[in-house]
Amino acid sequence: MVDFNDTKTAFILKSDAQLRKAYWLFKLVANKSLVGLGKKASSLAIKLGLPIRTVVKQTVYDQFVGGESIEECEPIINKLQEYNVFALLDFAVEGKETDADFDATKDEIVQTIKYGAKRDGIPFAVFKVTGVAAFPLLEKYSAGKAFSELESRAWTRAKNRIEEICYTAHKFGMCIMIDAEESWIQKAIDEMALEMMQRFNKEQIVVVNTLQMYRVDRLDFLKESYQLAQDTQFKLGVKLVRGAYMEKERQRAKEFNYKDPIHANKEGSDTSYDDGVEFVLNHYEDILLVAGSHNEESARKLAEKMEAKGIANNHPNVWFSQLYGMSDNLSFNLAAGGYNVVKYLPFGPVNETLPYLIRRAEENTSAGGQSTRELGLIQQEIKRRGLD
Repeated sequence: MVDFNDTKTAFILKSDAQLRKAYWLFKLVANKSLVGLGKKASSLAIKLGLPIRTVVKQTVYDQFVGGESIEECEPIINKLQEYNVFALLDFAVEGKETDADFDATKDEIVQTIKYGAKRDGIPFAVFKVTGVAAFPLLEKYSAGKAFSELESRAWTRAKNRIEEICYTAHKFGMCIMIDAEESWIQKAIDEMALEMMQRFNKEQIVVVNTLQMYRVDRLDFLKESYQLAQDTQFKLGVKLVRGAYMEKERQRAKEFNYKDPIHANKEGSDTSYDDGVEFVLNHYEDILLVAGSHNEESARKLAEKMEAKGIANNHPNVWFSQLYGMSDNLSFNLAAGGYNVVKYLPFGPVNETLPYLIRRAEENTSAGGQSTRELGLIQQEIKRRGLD
């Protein structure tokens, strides 16, 4: 089985200087107070127009983002491919609100698809629906409320953008992942994802929907999606993750006095995730699975289940996925073991990727975050290299 403690393989891309830099960065993000202060300071600096670009780019940006453009990401894509790790280009600009911004984001996603189609090392592209459609519009649709005439036109434009993205992926032979978002807009996203699958996933899997398994309803939704695919004869693509909006979800449920959509504890989320993986593997010839997790136990369980079911390590319908800059001990060791591994490789202008970077810092700071594990592995490799 794969050894996730093999730090020589895990950090094979990092020079001694890069390893030391990563050590100090994870030391910083392990400090919750410091991360909170940095979040407030960076937001204030942007509002005041202060020159923070250099500081951000040389620290958290350099660790978690591939570059400001697709072209800047090329050296990283090439390095990853040398070690059989695939890249997934992710235009990580968020928080836009105008049609001009939505169109620009759509155009950038289309470009990543066209670029990826020319490269062996880029099997997927990805987008967030909120990058090409207004959040209030998705919220209203998900709540079943009627649109005004103006909103109806905006909704049509949003759907047209999504259709263009999925059509482009189909035309160029790429897979396009649709990220999951907050539960109160997810209904709209799910419906559009399934509609696009019914249109484009006839001969091969083009569209992949993301399910946040920390939600109590997602296992049932996975099974219902599979049944719909069987009944209407399309191929299902799913990315399974635990989830990324827990605090926000719980706070909103309390504020609006409705049942919390998230499992009560980590064990419930873990079981839901594991059950989802088990269900997909039971139908792996009909479903494409992307297992998005930084959890070592989840990665180990998936590898063991594949072996038990006689599924080849490199079966085209089973992928492991982690974020760039995190859990390299999973990504590179799995790839060395012959498994399909894809790294989310975000790109975009420094200032406009700050929301993404703040989430990464907060994720590593949380109680169940990665910083302690990442630090331990980095220290182990520093010692192995004789750098301490």
